[in-house]
Amino acid sequence: MTGNYGNQRNRKNVLTNRHHFEVEVFNTVLDMQISEFGNRFNEVSTTLIENMSGLNPCESFSKFDTSKIVTFSEMYPNDFSNSERGCLLGDLTVFYHTVKEDDKFKNLGGMTDLARAMVETGTHKTFPLVYRVLKLALVLPVATTTVERCFSKMKLIKTDLRNRMGEEYLNNALLCAVEKESFLKVKEEDVMARFQAFKNRRGNIF
Repeated sequence: MTGNYGNQRNRKNVLTNRHHFEVEVFNTVLDMQISEFGNRFNEVSTTLIENMSGLNPCESFSKFDTSKIVTFSEMYPNDFSNSERGCLLGDLTVFYHTVKEDDKFKNLGGMTDLARAMVETGTHKTFPLVYRVLKLALVLPVATTTVERCFSKMKLIKTDLRNRMGEEYLNNALLCAVEKESFLKVKEEDVMARFQAFKNRRGNIF
């Protein structure tokens, strides 16, 4: 009886620990990740990325979606006139049938390869509207990453203890934080020489 009771108790502890790690801990971490993704990628960014995926040339343009591409162009009203947007759908259809059977457009790894292939074959001149959409899609990740990086750095710099920080000081601090790679190339001697030249000092800081 004692042995059976001990086995049941150990089995209960195993189930309790398993429930703790697989349910409680896992669900908590999953909720945190979902919340973080929600904060990082808002609805507008998600819609942009989803529609941008219509330009994917992988697997012989099997994921090429003209409706998504047209919707993507509509999110840039200053880059396309109404007449250009009306012509875009027809250009995309002709472009799709033109490059699908072209050996130079096979085995492309992504939109960067597609843009490179269009320039090499001169297709960017034949389909300028399609190439314009492609350029906007290629610029989007860079712009989104830069903005997200700035907001992330701002949260680290402007804390509760620094909530009275002035705008000029905040801009300078953000510049140093965001462009850290560039500032690492600046020599300490150059910085000291600049501060030394600001005004006459009692001693040399070198």
